[in-house]
Amino acid sequence: MEAMNGNNTELKQSQKRKHLNTLLVLLNCLLMSIGQIGGPVLLRLYYVHGGKRKWFNAWLLTAGFPILIIPIAVSFLHARAKGYQGKFLVTQRLVVASAIIGILLGLDGYLYSFGLSYLPVSVSSLLGSTQLAFTAIFALIVVNHKFTHYSVNAVVLMTMGSVILGLHMNSNRPSGVSHGKYLLGFFMTLSAAALHGFIMPAVEYTHLKAGMAITFDLVMQVQFLISMFATVFCTVPMIINKDFQAIPREAVEYDLGETKYYLILVMAGICMQFLIIGSLGVIFCSTSLLGGLVSSLLVPMQQLFAVVFLGETFNAEKGMALAMCLWGFASYFYGKYKESRKLQVTKQDPVNGEV
Repeated sequence: MEAMNGNNTELKQSQKRKHLNTLLVLLNCLLMSIGQIGGPVLLRLYYVHGGKRKWFNAWLLTAGFPILIIPIAVSFLHARAKGYQGKFLVTQRLVVASAIIGILLGLDGYLYSFGLSYLPVSVSSLLGSTQLAFTAIFALIVVNHKFTHYSVNAVVLMTMGSVILGLHMNSNRPSGVSHGKYLLGFFMTLSAAALHGFIMPAVEYTHLKAGMAITFDLVMQVQFLISMFATVFCTVPMIINKDFQAIPREAVEYDLGETKYYLILVMAGICMQFLIIGSLGVIFCSTSLLGGLVSSLLVPMQQLFAVVFLGETFNAEKGMALAMCLWGFASYFYGKYKESRKLQVTKQDPVNGEV
C-alpha cells in the first residue's frame, strides 16, 4: 500500500512538472511572438526617421535584461516563504558558457541591426527566417539532432527563398539606399541568421551539459547572465564611438520628435528583451528546433505589420520567398511530428513498434 501511495505521489509530481513545463513553453512562445513582431518594426522605425547608431540599436536588443530581476526576485521570495533558501544556481561552467554565448549574441545583434538599417523589415524578416535552416544544420553538429528528408527539404526551400530575394534586390531596395549598401545589409542579415542558428543549439548544449535539473530559477539566472554579457559587449564600442553623447543630439533632430524618439527606443528595448527571454526560454524548456520553428512561423505576421505600420510594399518576389518559407516550415514541422509519433509508438511497444 505504501509503495502504491509512493508511486501515485511520484506520478502526480511528474504530471505537475509536465504541466508547468508546458505552461512555461507557451509563456515563452508568447514573449517570443511579441518581441519578434514588435521589435523589428520599432527598430526600423528608428532608422527610417533619422536614427543612425547601429551599435546603439544592437545594444537595445539586450539592454532590457534588468527586467529579469523581477521574476528572479519573486522566485527567491517564494522560496523563502516556503522555508527554502533562495540561492544563485549558476555554476562557474555555466557563467563561462553564458559569457561566450552573450558575446556571440551581442555580435549577432550588431549584424542584425546593421542589416536592418538598409533593408525593409519585410526583406529582413524573410532572410532572418533562414535561421531555421542554420539551426537544423548546427543542431546536427552541436547536439546531434538527425537530418531527415523533411529537414533537408526545409533547408533547400528557405535557401531558394533567399536566392529569389537576392536576385531581385532593386525591386525591394528602399529609396536613398545604394545598391552597395543594400547588398551589404543583405549579407549582414544572412550572417546574423547563421550566427543565431548556431547560438540556439549552443544554448541547448549548455542546457544538456549543465549537470543539474533545469528549473525556472536556473533558466532566469542564465538568461540574465547571457543578456548582461551581450549588453556589456555592445557597450564597449558604444563608448568608443561616443554613442551615449550623441543620443541627446539625435533625439532633438529626430523626425518624429524627441518624446517619440525615446518612446520608440524604450518600447524597442522591452520588445527585444521579450524576444531574447522567449527564445532562450523555449530552448531551455524544450529544444532549439522548436525555437527555430516558432520564429519561422511568425514571419507572415512580421510581413503584415511591416506593410501596415511602415507602408512597405509586398511584391511578387517577397510572396514567393514567403511561400517557400512557409512550405519549408510545414515540411520541417511535419517531419518532427512523424518522428515524435514514431518515437511514442516505439516506447509503447519496443519489440513490434505497435501499440
